[in-house]
Amino acid sequence: MKSVPAVLLWSWLALVAALVVVICVLSVRMLRTRQRRAVLMALGNGLLVLAAGVLISVLKETTAINKFLNEFLNWDIFVKTWRYVIKGLVVTIELAVVAEVFILILGLIVALIRISRIQVFRITAAVYIDVIRGMPLILQIFVIYFGLGYLGLNLSRFMAGVLALTICYAAYEAEIFRAGIESIHKGQMEAARSLGMGYFKAMRYVVLPQAVRNVIPPLSNEFIALLKDTALVALIGLAEVFFRGKEMMGRYANITPLVFAGICYLIVTIPLMRLVQRMTNRLTIGD
Repeated sequence: MKSVPAVLLWSWLALVAALVVVICVLSVRMLRTRQRRAVLMALGNGLLVLAAGVLISVLKETTAINKFLNEFLNWDIFVKTWRYVIKGLVVTIELAVVAEVFILILGLIVALIRISRIQVFRITAAVYIDVIRGMPLILQIFVIYFGLGYLGLNLSRFMAGVLALTICYAAYEAEIFRAGIESIHKGQMEAARSLGMGYFKAMRYVVLPQAVRNVIPPLSNEFIALLKDTALVALIGLAEVFFRGKEMMGRYANITPLVFAGICYLIVTIPLMRLVQRMTNRLTIGD
């Protein structure tokens, strides 16, 4: 019976929300397109929260739901562990950002080699791209961390993670850069060369600036994927957010810390996805 007031409360909130929605829908036609989209998105998010609250209130009395909430959304465990887990998020972001800097540099270099006029260079770059893209990232992490150790090169867990992520993702981003460069009309290079520019100078000042503009959205999506794949580095003991969530899960025999680790990824990736979407829309409009 304790859940009845909660159900009534959520029901009243749902009724009020429905009235607000009706009023907003009637007036939303008066707004501009961008404002209308923002209002509708806010309304949708609010209704999702209300629906989740009503559902939890109705089902809270059942034994299965109680067990689920206790194992996955235990407030007491969350309070004890969230500070420790959030420190891992800082490590995750640092790992992704440092790796991305090297990925962009190596990816661009490989892309330029891939489109080189020298056949040996093109074949070498193609072999690198095919081999790396064909191997699982987790295997590359193990080979770099443990394999280089046998060769006498003892890297820290963080540096081994950066190196593995760089080697793996540079192969993917090299193809993105190559596609961006080849999307620029050949006349651009010919016009630059006719003005007396050398090949590398024309590539630097004429072709690459246009190509980079075209590849910003896919590169941004690759960074989001990179951010999530940093969780694989936990398998060699780097204390990033997934590792810390798993560690606290084992200590308290409760899954709540690992759920919070997943929420940490969402806190970072969802704003990035919205930013990439806006960036893509702007570039599309600009074209």
